[in-house]
Amino acid sequence: MLASLLGGMFLGNVDIAVVNVAVPSIRDRLHASGGELELIVSGYTLVYAMLLITSARLGEIRGRRRVYLWGLAVFTLSSLACGLAPDSATLVGARVVQGIGAALMVSQVLTSIQVHFDGAARRRALGAYTGVLGVSSVIGQALGGILVQADILGAGWRPIFLINVPIGIVLLITSFVFLPDDETERDKKLDMRGVGLLSLGLFLLVTPLVLGRDAGWPLWTWLCLAGSLPAFVLFAKVEQGIARRGGSPLMNVALLARRHVALALVSQAATRAGYFALLFVLALYLQQGLGRSAAYSGVIPISWVATFALVGPLLGRLPARVRRLAAPAGGLLMAIAFAGVAAGAQSTLWLTVLLGIGGIGYGAAFSGTLTHLTESVEARFAPDVSGLFNTTLQVGGVLGVAVIGTVYLDLAARGGAPQDAFNTTNAVLAALSIAASALIVLAGKAGAGKAGAGKAGAGEAAAKR
Repeated sequence: MLASLLGGMFLGNVDIAVVNVAVPSIRDRLHASGGELELIVSGYTLVYAMLLITSARLGEIRGRRRVYLWGLAVFTLSSLACGLAPDSATLVGARVVQGIGAALMVSQVLTSIQVHFDGAARRRALGAYTGVLGVSSVIGQALGGILVQADILGAGWRPIFLINVPIGIVLLITSFVFLPDDETERDKKLDMRGVGLLSLGLFLLVTPLVLGRDAGWPLWTWLCLAGSLPAFVLFAKVEQGIARRGGSPLMNVALLARRHVALALVSQAATRAGYFALLFVLALYLQQGLGRSAAYSGVIPISWVATFALVGPLLGRLPARVRRLAAPAGGLLMAIAFAGVAAGAQSTLWLTVLLGIGGIGYGAAFSGTLTHLTESVEARFAPDVSGLFNTTLQVGGVLGVAVIGTVYLDLAARGGAPQDAFNTTNAVLAALSIAASALIVLAGKAGAGKAGAGKAGAGEAAAKR
């Protein structure tokens, strides 16, 4: 069961990164414009981020197993369409559909873990979840380059999508056989007003973050960002009204009023922003600032991703007291790594060591925060936790690249030494990591005594099954 679920999450996360290295090949073979290339890369992320919360709720209404299988089928078929796309417009459309499929299946994974696992089994499952997330990032970066360079049968970039098809078919078979049926709530209807308002808010927020930097932050990006706030406020009011009338809101916004939940999500957004900003800025600095090869800049971050993947499975085996300290300690380790780089420790050896420390820190912060959320929130809120957590990851990532990436590019454009811009940016990332650590400490204090709620809710859900 767990392997089938994590397999779908693996595919969804690999396809976030795998396209980046194939952009030159896509441009040359499809004669795609700059705007089309941006949509091929970003269209997937945009739709994926917009639909995670909606997809989690849809799984509760229609059944997590059914929606996961739908998502996997859509993802597999759209991957085939991507690989066979005759022109760039078709590829853009297929990538959007692929993002829909990814959201449908990935949003069911964390919910299913929270509902079907408890105690030590849940901790092991969450550890595997973290490990697969890290491994998929490594493979996503490496696989794209290998497949494009291999130019299998002269296909260029196409195998990066076509390889999903046989894997998807195998996962469809195993998931159909091994995923358990779950209770549906057919008396509930999907809150379409909530879907529309939330999608609008996320679209207005994420679109300028994804496209604004390359476009030079024109007026429309600021108007979109400003417009996202009233959209979210209206969404919250509508959802509160539905809940008061005893209806079925898309999201229980009252969950965000719980201080320990809100602080944990903001902390996770900050660490995710730091991680994605590092990958972006480091690649620019190594290649444009120091003249290093693309292969070198691709290998250096592997120590971060590899250590991140190791922490989750190990953390679940440690005592509860250590697990509670993992998230704040992780933020501090990230700060130490960034501060070391900012201080000038930038030889190949030092970068490898410091990024490895940063990966341990991010793995601890990620796993610790996820454990905090799943153990302190009742199982009946599992779809909300899944949707909020996964959406936080996506928004935090694009926010980090947009804001921190812009800081680095602005500093580098002023004509100073590239190293000075890189050092300053890493100092900012160190401060951001310290802030994330402080936020998760506050979240832990606010949620003290509530950890049993998640376990009790899980026990009730298990009793019903």
